[in-house]
Amino acid sequence: MLENYKEFKEFLNNLTTKPTLLLHTCCAPCSTHTLKVLIPYFNITVFYSNDNISPESEYNERLRVEEEYCKSLGIKVIHDDYNFKDYLEAIKGHEHDGERSQRCYLCYLERLKKTCLKAKELGFDYFTTSLSISPYKVSRWINEIGYQLEKEYNVKYLYSDFKKEEGYKDSIKMSEEANMYRQDYCGCPFSLEERKEAIKKKELGD
Repeated sequence: MLENYKEFKEFLNNLTTKPTLLLHTCCAPCSTHTLKVLIPYFNITVFYSNDNISPESEYNERLRVEEEYCKSLGIKVIHDDYNFKDYLEAIKGHEHDGERSQRCYLCYLERLKKTCLKAKELGFDYFTTSLSISPYKVSRWINEIGYQLEKEYNVKYLYSDFKKEEGYKDSIKMSEEANMYRQDYCGCPFSLEERKEAIKKKELGD
C-alpha cells in the first residue's frame, strides 16, 4: 500500500513491466496531466463512469470530448450506461451537504466501486481514478476508498494524487492548448446550484 506521492513515484520508477490499468476519468481536462504521468508506465484503458453528471447532455458532451482526446493518444475508452438514479440512491440523504462533504465521499465510492468491478471483470492488473487531480476533491478519501475496494474485491488499486507537482495547473494548460471543452462545475446538479449561488452572492457583494 502506497501512502504518499513520493512512494507512488518510486513505485513507478521501479516497474520493470507495463501492467494494465483501468483509469476512471470524469472528463478530458482531468485526463490530460493524469495520462501524461501514467502512459510511460502502464497499458491504459480509460473508463468513463459518471452517473453523478447532470444533465445527461453534459454527461454526453464530456464523454465525447474524452473519447476525442483519448483517440488522439491511441488510448481506448470504454463506458457504462448512464444511470443518474444510481447516483441519487448512493448519496441519498446527503444531497445538500456541500462540496467536500459526505455527499462527495459517497459519490467517489459509487464511481470507484464500478471501476473496480469493471477492472475485475476485464482482468486488469490495476484500477485508479483521475478525480484526485482536482483541488476540490479529497485525495485522502479517494485513496482510502480505493484500498478498501482492493481488499474487498482483490483488484490492485493504484495510489492517486495527481494534483501533486502542479498537476492541476498543468491540466488547465494542456486543456487550453488543446482547445478542449472545460466545464465549470463538478458535475452533479447540487454542485451546479451551489456554484450558481456562490456567484450570485459574489455579485451582490456578500
